[in-house]
Amino acid sequence: MAMTAAANRLENLWDDARAAAMSESEKLLYRSNLLGSDKRVTNFGGGNTSAKVMETDPLTGDLAEVLWVKGSGGDIGSMKMDGFSTLYMDKLRALKGKYRGLAHEDEMVGYLPHCTFNLNPRAASIDTPLHAYVPRKHVDHVHSDAIIAIAASVNSRALTEEIFGGEIGWLPWKKPGYELGLWLEKLATENPGMRGAVLESHGLFTWADDAKDCYLTTLEIINKAADWLGARTAGKPAFGGAKVATLPADERRAIAARLMPAIRGLISKDRHKVGHFDDQPAVLEFVGSQALDTLAPMGTSCPDHFLRTKIRPLVVDFDPANPDLEAVLASLPAAAEAYRQDYAAYYDRCKHPDSPALRDPNAVVWLVPGVGMITFALDKATARISGEFYVNAINVMRGASAVSTYQGLPEQEAFDIEYWLLEEAKLQRMPKPKALAGRVALVTGGAGGIGSATAERLLKDGACVVLADIDGKAVEDVAAGMARVFGRDVVRAVQMNVTDEAQVIAAYANTAVEFGGIDILVSNAGIASSAPVEETSLALWNKNMDILSTGYFLVSREAFKVLRQQGVGGSVIFIASKNGLAASPNASAYCTAKAAEIHLARCLALEGAEAGIRVNVVNPDAVLRGSKIWSGEWLDQRASTYKTDKEGLEEMYRNRSMLKRSVLPEDIAEGAYFFASDLSAKSTGNILNVDAGNVQAFTR
Repeated sequence: MAMTAAANRLENLWDDARAAAMSESEKLLYRSNLLGSDKRVTNFGGGNTSAKVMETDPLTGDLAEVLWVKGSGGDIGSMKMDGFSTLYMDKLRALKGKYRGLAHEDEMVGYLPHCTFNLNPRAASIDTPLHAYVPRKHVDHVHSDAIIAIAASVNSRALTEEIFGGEIGWLPWKKPGYELGLWLEKLATENPGMRGAVLESHGLFTWADDAKDCYLTTLEIINKAADWLGARTAGKPAFGGAKVATLPADERRAIAARLMPAIRGLISKDRHKVGHFDDQPAVLEFVGSQALDTLAPMGTSCPDHFLRTKIRPLVVDFDPANPDLEAVLASLPAAAEAYRQDYAAYYDRCKHPDSPALRDPNAVVWLVPGVGMITFALDKATARISGEFYVNAINVMRGASAVSTYQGLPEQEAFDIEYWLLEEAKLQRMPKPKALAGRVALVTGGAGGIGSATAERLLKDGACVVLADIDGKAVEDVAAGMARVFGRDVVRAVQMNVTDEAQVIAAYANTAVEFGGIDILVSNAGIASSAPVEETSLALWNKNMDILSTGYFLVSREAFKVLRQQGVGGSVIFIASKNGLAASPNASAYCTAKAAEIHLARCLALEGAEAGIRVNVVNPDAVLRGSKIWSGEWLDQRASTYKTDKEGLEEMYRNRSMLKRSVLPEDIAEGAYFFASDLSAKSTGNILNVDAGNVQAFTR
């Protein structure tokens, strides 16, 4: 597991010179970011940190003791100063007089806003009392895999004593909240020499009266636990050794590419899901192990783990020694339904009269022996993070089962966390998803003006986008720019020649592995040529047909295969041209190929309708700015045809239009977005002209 060798010990990253000029609250942020930057310390969004700081009261001008603590829903690794809640310590202490006992502890959360210092809008988390009542100025709470491996062992108390002696205490499992805060206070007060505590099936608390000392204590305790585990697991096969062989990397990805769209279709009937594939060594070791069938059904232990991953994963019945993929695909519907029924039974067994309604009963984590782990969620980041959390769970199970016996959280306790009314309230506060949330789009010609503008428009409304282009460097650069704006999770680039069948198939396989499947195809790759017919060579004719007709056929055919497998509909948008409806002089090859493209769309609309696959066309005209086809000979040729120069061509096109307006890539992107979104849910086989008005191109 992680941190078993000296080379993998957590390093002290504290910079005294940098910290010297910081206030106490700034040191808290510095400490938090350092701890959260390493997933061996805590997972994304997990854990919290705090400091008790003397601040000037904005009303009285007097000094007041204020608790700075990570607010609800934050991540210590990436948070800024506004991620902390600030609360008066004297008011937090006064809350003890309002506490009516364990049966009423949830109501204490409602009092926390009354303790707010300086009108801070950041909501306080349910962990606030665990920091407030520890009698030390600085407190860290983290979910290190090494610590949770000890905390999730059946004899975790004895192991804690063996490893740490009396310097680290131990508390039995208790759901986070006010009562646990009082337990922690009592432990720390009665044992002034303690430097922290292990919470059963939960994590680690450490404390000190100096920010740096608290940070160093956290590192020291985690390293000590990791060293102890490493010494006792060295040379031992993890999880009882291998049960099945791991397939080569290219085979793993090929199998994932086949499985993920099928799974995605099964679990996206109500809301579209996005997938993530992980075949890192820790995952492969677990899914191929002797202990998989024993440990996986036991579920996770730490609350943060199963909130992200559900109480247990779904193990796909796949034998890498005899990989009958068609049989596995045929078995997935029954496996998914069995999981849903099992989850509903779990809900019925554990629910309370006031429990929230049953949530999505589909599996989040799918384990495939010899192949890896697939996770699905409502967005890519959550799917990825869910996978990261399950890797944490794997590390915990590895450590606990090697030195003791691993135990998952009892079912009722797990339910009470998952369906906690306070968690439900947090979910209800989440912003409404964007219109294309959970959708995956492939945009060909993605490095050009129309392609990149369309991709950006789809990203703005929540889609994940794969940009495909024959120019590999250009499309990588465009994707990198979009990743800086929208985040690395949601955009990918792939080099693809639309006339190369193998490259097209490979691009869809890559899209499936990266995001789980596809919902939207924007077929936009193109060229343009201009020549009198008697000067049009066969090579030029064929080039137009290859790219604008055959290319559109190939990318559409592969899209249809995935969309039909998913069974949740989809949208195909062709970026055609006014020239597909209205003839232009000296452009017979281009115009004919564009006409074929438009008619192909009509044919596909007929074929796809019964599967909910909509096929529509956006017809631009004279989009000069940012368009790659206008950067070569086409510009000179069209200028010559209309007896003008390069500078006058855009003006000529603008004046030729009925509305006397230039057509920009962003205008075409809006048309593509309309057909991609549910705004056009009842439209298929249509042509939308975005040409500022051209009477020759009227469709009727």
